[in-house]
Amino acid sequence: MIRSWCCPAGSMRRALWSLVFLAALPVTVQAEPAQVAPACTSPHDATSLGYLPTHLRLRVTQGRPIKIVAIGSSSTFGAGASTPSASYPSRLEAELKARLPGLPVTVINKGINGEEAPQEFARFAADVLEEMPDLVIWQVGTNSVLRDHPTPAAVLRDGIELMKTNGADVILMNLQYAPKVLAKPGAQNAINVIGETARDEKVGLFDRFAVMRHWNEAEKMPFEAFITPDGLHMNDWGYACVAKLVANVILDGTKLPATTATAASAALKR
Repeated sequence: MIRSWCCPAGSMRRALWSLVFLAALPVTVQAEPAQVAPACTSPHDATSLGYLPTHLRLRVTQGRPIKIVAIGSSSTFGAGASTPSASYPSRLEAELKARLPGLPVTVINKGINGEEAPQEFARFAADVLEEMPDLVIWQVGTNSVLRDHPTPAAVLRDGIELMKTNGADVILMNLQYAPKVLAKPGAQNAINVIGETARDEKVGLFDRFAVMRHWNEAEKMPFEAFITPDGLHMNDWGYACVAKLVANVILDGTKLPATTATAASAALKR
């Protein structure tokens, strides 16, 4: 005969009560630490522009509407951004509206993927001049470098002169500091050509290359923190930081009209 064995009744009851007690204890889940966004910083000499957008600044001080056209290629269009609203022109409009409450601000995105300076210049009449902007930000140079083409200084000069003749301030924006750009031997020459052209034509230069190099070298940010996996285009954080820095240099030291300044001050106190 096979006998079954079981614990005494008292022991069984104690074991059951222990299980009930343990089940009633709260379960503590270790929370993942919150991700802290990197600080959006830049070296002063990369964002000083050299020549300020005086026409646009005058309109700001007068409390008049401002219009900006951002023309360029894929990093103006917003390749790599999660949505069109995360492109740098869209983020720039949002930044300026936040800093100039009550003042109409429009930033028009005229970026087309893959274009070089000659193709961009060819559509200035339709895409830039017809908009009658107060400021034009011309992002240029990257695709020429990627295709081993020389950066056409003459085209840059012609485009700048055309925009200035029509009363617009001009800011040139140079290459992005990204692995695919750094792999090309012509990158530094393109940076030099764009910088020299801005200086000779007395227009602003937003040194995007130096800004992004600062993120990587001084701030110790890995490329994946601001560049998408394609090794070229910025991600949402990169576009947002560029927009914030451009807004800074456009408005830095500008005297705001009384109504805008009052609204901005009230917003900061909330």
